Amino acid sequence: MRTIIFIPFFVLACTILSNAQTTSFQIAIEPVNITGLGGVQAFAYGQHDGKWLIIGGRIDGLHRRQPFASFAESGNNKQLIVIDPVNLQKWYAPLSALTPDLQEQLSSTNMQFHQNGKYLYITGGYGFSGSLDDHTTYGKLTAVDIPNAITAIINKSTFSQYFRQISDSNFAVTGGHLKKINETYYLVGGQKFIGRYNPMGPDHGPGFFQQYTDQVRKFSITDDGINISIKHDQTITDASAFHRRDNNVVPQIFVNGNEGLTLFSGVFQPTANIPFLNSVNIDEKSYTINHSFAQYYNHYHCAVLPMYSQSKNEMHNIFFGGIAQYYDSAGVLVQNSEVPFVKTIANVTRDKAGHLSEYILPVVMPSLLGAGAEFIVLPSIPQFANEVIKLDSIDADKTLVGHIYGGIASTAANVFWTNTGQESKASNQLFKVYIIKHTESAFGKLNSQSINGLQMQVYPNTDEGILSINFFLAQSTAVDLQITDANGKILKKEILTGLSKGENTVQKNIKSLKAGSTYLVTIKTGDIQASQKINIEL
Repeated sequence: MRTIIFIPFFVLACTILSNAQTTSFQIAIEPVNITGLGGVQAFAYGQHDGKWLIIGGRIDGLHRRQPFASFAESGNNKQLIVIDPVNLQKWYAPLSALTPDLQEQLSSTNMQFHQNGKYLYITGGYGFSGSLDDHTTYGKLTAVDIPNAITAIINKSTFSQYFRQISDSNFAVTGGHLKKINETYYLVGGQKFIGRYNPMGPDHGPGFFQQYTDQVRKFSITDDGINISIKHDQTITDASAFHRRDNNVVPQIFVNGNEGLTLFSGVFQPTANIPFLNSVNIDEKSYTINHSFAQYYNHYHCAVLPMYSQSKNEMHNIFFGGIAQYYDSAGVLVQNSEVPFVKTIANVTRDKAGHLSEYILPVVMPSLLGAGAEFIVLPSIPQFANEVIKLDSIDADKTLVGHIYGGIASTAANVFWTNTGQESKASNQLFKVYIIKHTESAFGKLNSQSINGLQMQVYPNTDEGILSINFFLAQSTAVDLQITDANGKILKKEILTGLSKGENTVQKNIKSLKAGSTYLVTIKTGDIQASQKINIEL
């Protein structure tokens, strides 16, 4: 019998201090391998009786930049996969047993999905459509009878009757999230993308159409097992809040005890190709942009473990690896302008006063993986209705709470511009995820810039020799700015005036600005300071 003690594993220790309260726990992840299991990333899943049904996603790695190779049909996952993570078994069934419309949508990537009881509801997704002879975002909603589909696939019997689909242009979204608060579904963020991806923009090469929804689309589903009826409710539009895709939207228990959602980070900002740093809380009545918090780690969609301590009124969100613009180096926040793959595992915690803060855990992922992966909670673990784990109900020394599966595994931090299709792959790795209590634990390290309110972010334009600095001011005030090179030579030192309350962007000409160079940028207002090292990739 293998145990976590006798095989390689990674222990993530986390002690959070907030408002004189201390929540102490550890998290451990243990790698698990299933012989012959293939890799997949950016997929949808449902589960029943300890088994998972994996649908869609891609079986290759990071998409290539060339339009003729990007999101190639050959990388579509055209099989349904059933996984038993306990008995280490897997079963496959081809999508070709379904109708052409179902085959196309269910082999796409970055679909939105949510399981409600026995049914998994899937919307949208992006991929190659044979019927259109082009790439598209599907205006479809598909309902899957998870228990019966899993049983049929294992028994190699007919399963097409367990898949139903309707058309609705409101569901033509990819890279967003489908969640539920009480009886209402929330389709949060995402985009509609038609045509072949081209990093040079929509007017180059074959061209494409891209439109962020900038919305939360609320609706309800009536489903009698045969007919599906959709009632569209309120649509909330706000580009400053919801102009995002490929991010994490995580169920929460808020300070008042109500269920809700928090939208974390995502890409890209309307005025610059950089991730968002702020977060957005969504509840049944409204939404709130949190300008006092900045998330510097784990910017793209990755596996996330949400936990709530009712006794301390603290919410914890553990983010496992993925892609981010920043990483920590000896206590210095370092920005990589290429937004690379990272190993970082971080906890964003909400204290009893409602304040968010970000802690980097002392151990990293074993390699550059996690983007497009999922955390799949163990059904037997005490949970709230929205699948947030009840942390206070876990009292054993070591408790298995779920698994991480899939995602992109990369051979290097930055592979996009050199990507031949071999530099990354879809991961077939599983990890058991444990919560460990009743043990001494090291402190997670607070990222002080996550709570200083400045939300500082820097991005270079080497073609024009300009360094742009974004930051947020709670009130109009002067800001001290200093920029030094890698040798500590001061390149700019000045007091910025005429700044406005809210978001600000200043641009500075740096004669030496070029690929391969490093700069340290510091801003200070009053007793609040933020410093970031900027590495400009070759």
